[in-house]
Amino acid sequence: MKINPQNEGAIMINSTGVGTVTSEMVLKRAVELAVIDGRRANDVSKSDLRMAKRELTGVRDLDPDQTALESLPESERWDPLPGSTGHVVPATSTDEEDGEGRSIGEILVEEGVEEADHDQRLKIAQANEKADQNP
Repeated sequence: MKINPQNEGAIMINSTGVGTVTSEMVLKRAVELAVIDGRRANDVSKSDLRMAKRELTGVRDLDPDQTALESLPESERWDPLPGSTGHVVPATSTDEEDGEGRSIGEILVEEGVEEADHDQRLKIAQANEKADQNP
């Protein structure tokens, strides 16, 4: 089973299924990222919002040149030897791997570790903020 990159993104947050990612969820995650970076909750940057959306949906931001290249048919992207017909090369990855060769299990473990790290950084940042307010 090939992994569809459009189906990537967070599956669970704090042991709760994510479901459809809403703008409120992205904003909440962006606030958490700002707090982790040592800023106030109301000091959310555009990069926080982009990172939050990327973490929750798995959608990567592409630069305009890359987007234009992706929109071209495969046959027009690059032709190293004009007129060469080439040949088919057998695929080396199994159906259980993504484009980077990671299995579904590896992807899920990586997502879980990243989410646990995020939760720990958020709790530390919140505890530090409370300690600063109550000396």
